Amino acid sequence: MSFSDFLRVLRARWILATAIFVALTSIALVGSLVWPKKYTAKAVLMIDLKVDPVAGTSATGIMPSAAFLATQVDIIESNHVAQKVIKNLQLDDNALMRTEWDKSGAKGDYIAWLSRRILNSLKVEAARESNVVEISYEATEPKFAEALANNFAKAYIDSTVQFKTTPAKQYSDFFEERANLARQKLEAAQNKLSEAQQSKGILVTDEKLDTESIKLNDLSAQLTALRGALADSSSRRAQAMNNGDVSPDAMASTLLLSLRSDLSRSEAKLDESLERYGENHPIIVELRASIASIKDKIRRETGRVGNSLTASSQINQSKEATILAAYNEQRDKLLKLKQDRNELLVIEREVGAAQRVYDAIQARQSQMNLEGSNSQNNIVVLNTASEPVTPSSPKIGVNTLIGAVLGAIIAAFVTMVVELADRKVRSTSDLVTLLRVPVIGYLTASQRAKNPWSRSHEGVLYPLESIGMNSADAQNPNAPGRLL
Repeated sequence: MSFSDFLRVLRARWILATAIFVALTSIALVGSLVWPKKYTAKAVLMIDLKVDPVAGTSATGIMPSAAFLATQVDIIESNHVAQKVIKNLQLDDNALMRTEWDKSGAKGDYIAWLSRRILNSLKVEAARESNVVEISYEATEPKFAEALANNFAKAYIDSTVQFKTTPAKQYSDFFEERANLARQKLEAAQNKLSEAQQSKGILVTDEKLDTESIKLNDLSAQLTALRGALADSSSRRAQAMNNGDVSPDAMASTLLLSLRSDLSRSEAKLDESLERYGENHPIIVELRASIASIKDKIRRETGRVGNSLTASSQINQSKEATILAAYNEQRDKLLKLKQDRNELLVIEREVGAAQRVYDAIQARQSQMNLEGSNSQNNIVVLNTASEPVTPSSPKIGVNTLIGAVLGAIIAAFVTMVVELADRKVRSTSDLVTLLRVPVIGYLTASQRAKNPWSRSHEGVLYPLESIGMNSADAQNPNAPGRLL
């Protein structure tokens, strides 16, 4: 069926089509007027994605901005936030809600049903190119819509704070427990170190080790010097014992030098006197006695020099033994001190490790305490919901237009169904389609009006070839499709 045929059908059955169109349009209009009015209140929030100065983290560092905003929309539409709204507005004690619950015959948790009930009228949208979220609530009462929109915004903000503070408080309790254990370990390590210091009688400091090392070095230097002095005194003693007259100490003695000078003078005088006097002369006897006395003094003095070297050597030996004993004692003390220090260093490392663990846990606990007590958030209320003045639905103009469009479509469809059920010939194309016969010509309405009984005026004459007939078929009165 062509479009012109369709228009002929509508023109022929315009009453039916008009009735259907007017009926559906009227239903849409009356329904829009009768349908209960609903009001929509809207609250606008801005979610800032900057770094949290307390936690030191950013939401964009965890997930992309679009995903983060989608998560926030899901949170606002969650039962958790809805139950907070119910608690804030005390909707569970609302008689109208309770009556609706009873009439619906629902079973189960009343709070869960109420959450689903208020979430059905909630609409949350996140802007594509910004961090703005719109919370819209639709209700039959303007004040109720305003209250629900604002309370959803407030409950969402409170929930974001709760989501941050609750885990922080739990972690704070965990770190406090671990801090107590770490403090006990630190105290035990410190007590162990103190007991070790008291038992060993030392303080683990490098200065003390340096002092004891200096003492050992001094004793070593003294021991080296005494051994040199002992070698020197032993050599001089041996030389004095072997040939005391020519020993350096004897030669350096002023008394021996004086005695040797006296001996030389006495011997010279004796030689001179022997030339003048005889052997038994008193002067000779006196000189000989004087020389013998001087020699005896020289011998005794040389013996004293040798004895002095022996005593000096013995003193040096005694000093060497004493310094050597002190050196060995200081060396053993230093070795023991180093061993004790190594043991104390191990304990000190344990104390240091326990201290670092305790400090780290204390720092984390302080951070968690700070985050747990932080009531700030990164959400700003740009616009609070206000009581709507005009209803948001039903929209009379839109609904009437939709009813008119549907009425036109349904009217056309019903008209075509009725036409197909009761088919009528309304044009030459209908004759060709229904009767399967060609049309040679037709009489227009104007020609029929001039002389309805005349057959001299023909309509449009079609060539035979155009309707599928040849000249022989046209002259044959029995040919199929011939119109007389």
